[in-house]
Amino acid sequence: MDSICIVCAYLIYDEDYEEYVCDCRMDEDDYSRIIQGDYKGCPYYRNADEYKIVRKQM
Repeated sequence: MDSICIVCAYLIYDEDYEEYVCDCRMDEDDYSRIIQGDYKGCPYYRNADEYKIVRKQM
């Protein structure tokens, strides 16, 4: 798992698989590109840091 995925908002724990999985809705083409390594970074990454905006305001 890529280190950026660890802090992604789409990463959830799946009790059936007993591991963390990406819960982002993507099509098969994008999924195959991510698996093959065609992307430099995940195009669906969303920062799960809730306090990011607050730190900018301070």
